[in-house]
Amino acid sequence: MNEETGLQRQEYGIQQLEKMGEYIAKSGLFGMKTKDQAIALMLVAQAEGLHPATAAQDYHIIQGRPSLKADAMLARFQRAGGAVKYHKYTDEEVSATFSHPQGGSLDISWDMARAKKAGLGTKDNWKNYPRNMLRARVISEGIRSLAPGVLGGMYTPEEVVDMTPASTAPKQLPEQAPEDVRVQFCQFIESQGAPLEEADEYLKTVFNGDDTEAKMSRALKNQDGFMQQFTVWMDNLEK
Repeated sequence: MNEETGLQRQEYGIQQLEKMGEYIAKSGLFGMKTKDQAIALMLVAQAEGLHPATAAQDYHIIQGRPSLKADAMLARFQRAGGAVKYHKYTDEEVSATFSHPQGGSLDISWDMARAKKAGLGTKDNWKNYPRNMLRARVISEGIRSLAPGVLGGMYTPEEVVDMTPASTAPKQLPEQAPEDVRVQFCQFIESQGAPLEEADEYLKTVFNGDDTEAKMSRALKNQDGFMQQFTVWMDNLEK
């Protein structure tokens, strides 16, 4: 029995995991490019008593490293008895108080001045989605400080993107790294209040001939046009 969901726990064999991993990798979503990456994360999810497919929901592969999405971090923290209260939630600053029965309480604040001091404020993600990036930093730092066991050593996708070593990163990229495009696309859809799953389905119907990363990149370059067409597509589904 899974204590978090109240559902009977089911173990999946390696053949079943391989099949699921193959489908996840072929989808091109969630940053998992290979079947091996998908299976590895599904094994982690299963070890935690969760359905293996939750690996695709909760985790994201960024620059070859597994990461745990900020929303998944927060959900696990709350299920473990933690609580969060936001005080500021703007593009300039996000601050909150985190509390946990075993860790007490802690005030965490991230603002753009702190991000720029850390050398982050000039990056594209921070320019385009400052509130989302600040929120991810606040959530990760707050939970890591009070209940590190909840995270299992994982960082958020936003943090992993910022971890690229200066010595190994190319000086100039003609195109955005695929993982970076995925994160920006997800953040863009979430910032519009649109359902991510439906946006993924809509991508399959447009920009024929392009792979998933190229489609996401084209959508980001023409955000208004993409959202207008996506809205029409959603309206037609509901009719």
